[in-house]
Amino acid sequence: MHLSLDRSLCSQYKSKSQIARVVTEAWARDNMYCPACPSSSLDRLKANTKVLDFQCPRCEEKFQLKAKDGSIGSVVANSAYEPKIQAIITHANPSYAFLQYDPKPMLVASLFVVPRFFFSPDIIQKRAPLRPTARRHGWVGSNILLGNLPFDARIYVVRDGCVTSERDVRNAWSRFVFMDKVKVASRGWLSDVLLCVRELGRHEFALADVYAFADRLAKMHPDNRHIRDKIRQQLQILDKNGIIRRIEPGRYRVL
Repeated sequence: MHLSLDRSLCSQYKSKSQIARVVTEAWARDNMYCPACPSSSLDRLKANTKVLDFQCPRCEEKFQLKAKDGSIGSVVANSAYEPKIQAIITHANPSYAFLQYDPKPMLVASLFVVPRFFFSPDIIQKRAPLRPTARRHGWVGSNILLGNLPFDARIYVVRDGCVTSERDVRNAWSRFVFMDKVKVASRGWLSDVLLCVRELGRHEFALADVYAFADRLAKMHPDNRHIRDKIRQQLQILDKNGIIRRIEPGRYRVL
């Protein structure tokens, strides 16, 4: 994998967004592989294909590329709100590839993939409608709340200018592919409880440690009146799928 971007492709563009789109999509076409299967390449889809940029020719996993000449923050602006929510509910949403590049040497600095099965309506924020004076007045966009996801959701292909092995990338993907079978309505809960476990930063923890996040989880899920029951349920799912291990009643080990 080469990390240099083709500067010649952006000579006719002045807009930063156009430059980012042209050079990073060309780079991904020539360098990116599928993190979900052994395919060594991704097919670039036709220009203006809604919310999709690439598709794996082997497993048909779909990806949208978001690129920026700076760090990717915890909140990322994205497409129209209602279609995105419907896509998530119907399991039609793509996975996302977030690419950060350095514009001076034109090098890829970081690239991480967030698999589609980590997405739930809970991490999509509704933006205010565009003003009446705007060309698309009334249009309602969305934000992806990356900061509300556990670090497991970010699968790094390139990190701080260093390329991760394809094997490690695919192992990280496959480790959480069980979430693809989790109901969309439950994904948010599972992700939120895993985030709490990660925030503990311990190799072993007690059920009471996760109960300490009950107030926060209650605010995130105001329609649920059985927070502790829900916490136990999510820990059971994480245990069943080898993310944590129950070592005795009320105690767990991070795997």
